[in-house]
Order: sequence, then structure tokens, then C-alpha cells
Amino acid sequence: MRRSLFVMMFLALCLPVATMAQSGLRTEGDVATASGAYEAEVPVNSQGESDRNGALARALGNVLTKLSGDRSVLSRPGVMQALRDAKNYVASYDYRQDQSTSASGAPSYRTMLVARFRQDDVDGLISALGLPLWPQPRPKPVIWLAIDDGSGPRLVTVQQANAARPLLNRAIERGFKLGLPTGSAAEQAVVGAIWRQDTAAVARASSRYAPPMQLVGKLYRDSTGGWVADWVFVDGGKELNKWTVKDSDARRAMSSGADGAADALVKRYAKAGAATGAAGTYTIAVTGVDSAEDYMRLAAGLRENPVVRNITPLRASGNRLELSLEMTAGLAGLNRMLGENGVIVPLAPLPVPIDEDAAPGTPPPPASNEYRLR
Repeated sequence: MRRSLFVMMFLALCLPVATMAQSGLRTEGDVATASGAYEAEVPVNSQGESDRNGALARALGNVLTKLSGDRSVLSRPGVMQALRDAKNYVASYDYRQDQSTSASGAPSYRTMLVARFRQDDVDGLISALGLPLWPQPRPKPVIWLAIDDGSGPRLVTVQQANAARPLLNRAIERGFKLGLPTGSAAEQAVVGAIWRQDTAAVARASSRYAPPMQLVGKLYRDSTGGWVADWVFVDGGKELNKWTVKDSDARRAMSSGADGAADALVKRYAKAGAATGAAGTYTIAVTGVDSAEDYMRLAAGLRENPVVRNITPLRASGNRLELSLEMTAGLAGLNRMLGENGVIVPLAPLPVPIDEDAAPGTPPPPASNEYRLR
């Protein structure tokens, strides 16, 4: 009886911790996975807080990459700073244990953190940072891939999906999916057209599939024993991108097809960043700064804002302080990132809503530069 009571008390004490990490109760056999655009999974060394915070930052970076379609999004101004606060955008997180077998046959394990982020908050971050947005739903182009490993080119069909797994997985990481042909006799005969990069012939063979987009590629060994991948991406009969990748690893050469296709799709279909004002230096005035402690709190809060790059005090009068802010966005972007708990509060709201569908170059609505210390 004493042992049973002890076990029950132990489980009761552990329950709140486990519940915080889960998005909801799961039944036996359920596996935590990232499936939506605002979800991502990354490997972690442990379930400790330090490893978790680092993993959440990487997961949010993956989400921003998917939503923007920009593979270089992490190098954009303000993004790395925003990732340091990734835990503030989390709706829920969970862990999964993946098991695999090493070359020697021994089992190996890897812990994955699955993070789900709040859509409204992430959308606000994308807008404030002026990142492009690749609209949903996204097309699912068909891959027409022929591989020659030395025995002649062969078409990769849905029955050989595992052979194209690096390519399929990389497309998902970039925020879209690719389809494979069924492999009928007529489609098998398209290998020659693929090898010649005859995109018109491939497009005719792909007419039964929707949308009318084809990723045409051939993967083969070069004279040094490495691999070469030649790619063409076609949308509605028009070549949007054409590129060649050489790599010692066939998987990396293959996955490059997803990157070239995503780059072409983003260039054609992504929307420009929201009108949150141009990057530059802005002067703001903050009231309610009554002490050195208030100023330190104000400066620390502004430095945590992803759009603020530098702060310079200009002049003080009573409890009113004027600051020069070097920012990656305008005052509208600053106000968006302040949210409901920002260190300062605008004394005058934005006079009109920001129109995210406005034509490129449309100036943002005026924003007051008067603030109050919260």
C-alpha cells in the first residue's frame, strides 16, 4: 500500500510538467510529428531547458524559411535576434524518440523536439521584419527524374519513392511537396526526353497531372566518381529555372532539385513584405522615464525588439526622453513588434490599418512617434 501511494504521488507531481510539453493528450501509438506550416521538428541532445530553447530557435527558423520560401531568411536583418525569443511564439511542444540501426547493426536513438507556433504571432513577426510571404495553398509539381548509376537511365516513379526521399524531404523543408509519376509504360518511355531535357515532351507526358508544373532532372555519375544533377523547372510550359549541381554525395545532388524549384516558385509567387516602413533612423519620444532604473529598463526592452538595431539618447526634459532608433523597419513595424506587453506604449494608435495587399512602394500609414514607458 505504501509503495502504491508513493508511486501515485510521484506521478501526480510529474503530471504538470508532462502536460506543459504536450499539445494535448495522445493515445497509445500516437507519435508527435510536425505537419503544418507553423510546425517544425529538430533534433535535441536532451530535454533540458538550454537545449530546448536552442531547438525552439532552430524550429522557428525552419518555420520562417517555409513561410517565406527564402532559404537565406536567417541572414535577413532582425531575424536572428527574433529567434532568441522563439519560446515566446510557441503554442506547444513535444518530444519524439526516433530509433535507427547503425552500419554495425546496433540500434541508435535520436530525440526530436516537435514545436508548434502561434500563427498570428508568427505572421506579425514576418510582417514587422518585412519578410516575403509565400501564400498557401502551394502547388505540388511533378518530378520527372531519371537516374543513371552506370546501368542506364531509369525513371523514378511513385513505386520507387524511397529512392527520391532526399528530394521529397527537402521540398517539405522548403514548404511545399513534390509528386511522382505513376510509372506507366508510356511514362517510362519519357526517359529519353528527360535525358535530352526536352521539356515540351515531358510537359505533354505530364498533362494528366495538375498543376502544369514539372521538375525535370537527370542524376548521373561523373568521371571522378561523384554525381551530377541537371535540373529544369517548368511552369505552364515556361522554363523558370535551369541549374546544375555537382556533389560527391548523390543525396545532396538530388535534394538540390527542391531548392531550385522552391527558388523559382518564390520568385514568381511570393508576396513582398508588408508595408511596415522603410529601414532607417527614427526619433521617438518616451514619457514616464523618472529614474536611471526606468532608462535601463527602457533600453533593455528596446534592444530585445527584433527591428531595433541601435539606440542613441538625444535629449531629456523632465520625465520625457528623446531617442534615436536605428531600425530595420519603420515606426509601424516597431509598433507591431511591441505587441501587448512591449516596454513602451504608443500614445496615439495607427490612424488606419496597414494594408498588406497594397501595391509595392505604397508608403505605410503615418505613425505617432510619441510613447509612454509601460
